[in-house]
Amino acid sequence: MTTSPSPAPRALSVLDLIPVRQGQTTGQALAASKELVETADQFGFTRYWVAEHHNMPAVASTTPGTLLMHLGQTTARIRLGSGGVMLPNHAPLAVAEQFALLSAVYGDRVDLGIGRAPGTDPFTSAAMRGHLGDSQLVDREGNRIDPVEQFPQHIVDILALLSPAGASFPVRGGQHVMHASPRVDDMAEVWLLGSSGYSAQLAAALGLPYVFANHFAGRGTAAAIQLYRDLFEPSSHGDSPRTFVTVNAAVGATTKEAWELVQPHVYQMGQLRLGSKLEAQRLVGEDVESVMTDGHRRVGESMWDTWAVGTAAEVADRLREIAAEYDVDEIMIQPIAGAGEDDPLDTAPARVRTVEALAGEFGLERS
Repeated sequence: MTTSPSPAPRALSVLDLIPVRQGQTTGQALAASKELVETADQFGFTRYWVAEHHNMPAVASTTPGTLLMHLGQTTARIRLGSGGVMLPNHAPLAVAEQFALLSAVYGDRVDLGIGRAPGTDPFTSAAMRGHLGDSQLVDREGNRIDPVEQFPQHIVDILALLSPAGASFPVRGGQHVMHASPRVDDMAEVWLLGSSGYSAQLAAALGLPYVFANHFAGRGTAAAIQLYRDLFEPSSHGDSPRTFVTVNAAVGATTKEAWELVQPHVYQMGQLRLGSKLEAQRLVGEDVESVMTDGHRRVGESMWDTWAVGTAAEVADRLREIAAEYDVDEIMIQPIAGAGEDDPLDTAPARVRTVEALAGEFGLERS
């Protein structure tokens, strides 16, 4: 007697790094991502998150708050969020105000995902904080300031700034109360992101929802999620642990085609891990195969056992397995299918087809 596959995951979401491919402008890449979020919204996907990366020619996702204001304009129900804002690059008030403004426009469907990594090299991160050409940040006495060490307090500050009561700071023996402006009725939901146990423990201590970067790290997911669940302390932000899993995914007409579609992403990850020059994403086929080395392939082989690549049915089954393995009812896919030479520059047909195909596998109908 056979049993039907588990219905999990019950919710699907999308993570978008807004890839920029050979010959494509940033504006064209954004147009392609707009089609992607509109498709996900129409099919009832739960969330659409954009990342923050800097000084990377292959990625146009640099400023989540600005991008979401643009990309969300034609959506109706999908949650819009950051996956995530890299907090060491920014002042807490600037982040709080950006997401308060998003909430003023999009109401109660805004997620503020926050990460501790810089999302770039140390010098670019320093330049983000106004220290161009100097990776060291110092106070007035010349003492080194490490924004990463300030991360927990900055999270607390953002939560306070977004709250109705605001944040209170000591000034000349009194207290100065500050709110993120504009003040809104719907506070963005704050999520902590991470690729180690550190953020899992911090999220648990603060009673916040948490996501491990499974799509990037690929190792340690189970341990981090269990640590978060074991240590979780109920708070005003949640009574119980909340988490989901991120997965690189690509759907092709055949398994072979699907793996051909992800080769540009494999090459890009190889460049990143091997410390080589980053460039606009290669095209599917000869363009990427002509530069792919055994080193790039080895990087891919070390990562792709956590991916979901194949036909629509194969990818859906793999997502069910991952959801069951980590006991989650939501999966956030990063559609990593690359583009071909004949694909219009303002579209990403293979990424959109991945979303559409998985919607069909999980019974989501276009509205």
